[in-house]
Amino acid sequence: MFRLDKSLPFLAAALLATSALPAIAQDGPGAGTAITMAQPTWDTGWFHTEIYRQLLQELGYDVAPAITLDNPPFYQSVAMGDVTMWVDGWFPLHSTYEPIFSSGAEIVGAVAKGGALEGYLIDKAAADEFGITSLEDFKRDEVKAAFDRNGDGKADMVACPPGWGCEINIEHHMDAYELRDHINTIKAGYSASMADALAAYKGGEHILYYTWTPNWTANQLVPGKDVVWIEVPEVDLPDMSLADAATLEGVEGCINDPCKLGFPANDIVPVVNSEFLAGNPAVGALLNEVAIPLEDIFAQNSAMNDGDTDIEAQAAAWIEENRAAVDGWLDAARAAAS
Repeated sequence: MFRLDKSLPFLAAALLATSALPAIAQDGPGAGTAITMAQPTWDTGWFHTEIYRQLLQELGYDVAPAITLDNPPFYQSVAMGDVTMWVDGWFPLHSTYEPIFSSGAEIVGAVAKGGALEGYLIDKAAADEFGITSLEDFKRDEVKAAFDRNGDGKADMVACPPGWGCEINIEHHMDAYELRDHINTIKAGYSASMADALAAYKGGEHILYYTWTPNWTANQLVPGKDVVWIEVPEVDLPDMSLADAATLEGVEGCINDPCKLGFPANDIVPVVNSEFLAGNPAVGALLNEVAIPLEDIFAQNSAMNDGDTDIEAQAAAWIEENRAAVDGWLDAARAAAS
């Protein structure tokens, strides 16, 4: 006859508790670990930064709102471990920072591969009226006059603030194409400068500006409809090993196809402290899984520019709308930690 051992319920409970521990750890592999995220000074990267932050939180990591840093301090800080990561590396544009971070940090995964374009645009009306196809056309007096908004005799162009990676290439172009006497580069805050240019365009003025994708400008000033990408006279980069990537086929709204943009297409990628990554395989697995469609970033950037600045809510909504894919990414991360 079976004899009930009064200790069995307690033993069973203990076994259940013990067997549950790995599952709990697996569900929240980041429990008790803090991550310091950074985001760039350009606000078009803040949406996908917040998506990644919330995904890391779902893995149990303690992740405060991202701190905003310029490129040089970020790459120095991530190598030293003062900052854990950001998801706004632009490569090859940021390759000049590799000597700074490569000894202590590394690229993992990609937010978006190859879809990050850079270049110069003008309003389509000006392209049609003056036959503008290239920056070289801004040496013509009638073209300069049409784009001279401050009366200094030069065409005004919205460029990049000091410290941004794109500033290096633009400054290089101004010298390489001998444009210093013809184009005035506006280096104030980019969003404010572009808002001013957009207002000028809506007021019937001609505009010249640098931009990148993803960016709200592509929603407000649609390439091929409102504006056109123009070409550089010839590809001339600080690092000519990237020259082949600076001419692209199929660029919507470009004056020519293939389009001599003058900037290599970029991957948007996470850059993470290597020591942290070695101790947190779940993070590496997550970063290798996640990808954010550029059109979704475009849409959020446009909404943000129109006044919807609740990025935390926008990111949470995106995650729920893409829950099936998100759960797959999180499962892969948890599996890597087991």
